[in-house]
Amino acid sequence: MKKLMTMARQFRDDENGAAMVEYSILIGIITAAVITFIIAVGVYVTNAWSTLCTNLSTDAVNGVGMNCGGAAG
Repeated sequence: MKKLMTMARQFRDDENGAAMVEYSILIGIITAAVITFIIAVGVYVTNAWSTLCTNLSTDAVNGVGMNCGGAAG
């Protein structure tokens, strides 16, 4: 019985499991932040590319329209 009580106290005082849970939560938060950042950059680049293509296709200064592939139209 004494051995069982000693093991129970050691299990209670062991903080390795708590640290692992904390690190797991931290990794989850960092992963969510990275995914959100990648999605935001993708939206920004898509919008910038669309704006560039629109400006190239309606070039009024030179009178020459270009498509997004770069060929004169």
